[in-house]
Amino acid sequence: MRKRIYHRPPGLETHFEQQYRYYSDLQYLLKILAGMTGKFGMFESQGTHEQKNFQLKREIGVEIVTNGVDFEPINNKNINRTLSTIEPEGAIDIRINLSYSYLDDNYSRVPFRNDSYIVRVDLRDGLLTLKISHHEGPGYTEARRIADTIFDEIRRGSCG
Repeated sequence: MRKRIYHRPPGLETHFEQQYRYYSDLQYLLKILAGMTGKFGMFESQGTHEQKNFQLKREIGVEIVTNGVDFEPINNKNINRTLSTIEPEGAIDIRINLSYSYLDDNYSRVPFRNDSYIVRVDLRDGLLTLKISHHEGPGYTEARRIADTIFDEIRRGSCG
């Protein structure tokens, strides 16, 4: 089994931590996380020019650490080859990338600077701990919202 823990650079602190009761294994959880890739939602943000509100689109990308420093994308199409490298319990690190964009007055999609979060997923004896660190980007989304999204997907059991 390959080590799936990210070698965190100095200064990367935990911005949110939450524990949940969880009655499955890491392989199933990883399927759920892979199923989050490509999902999106809308939220309202305050503009800096003319101070008008506008709708931002937030799209999710999920990656898993490969050798302590690199990440590879996971999704419903490639998750099966990764599952054989995951123990039923233990800790793995994933990176959640959020891509932001909005429609301008000409209905053209305009990208914003993205956010990236490192999530330490630790499962031991039915207790799931999520430790979330904002890694880079403007921080449009709170770390708590990342945990809420993951937990909502677990509750729905949406693997695809």
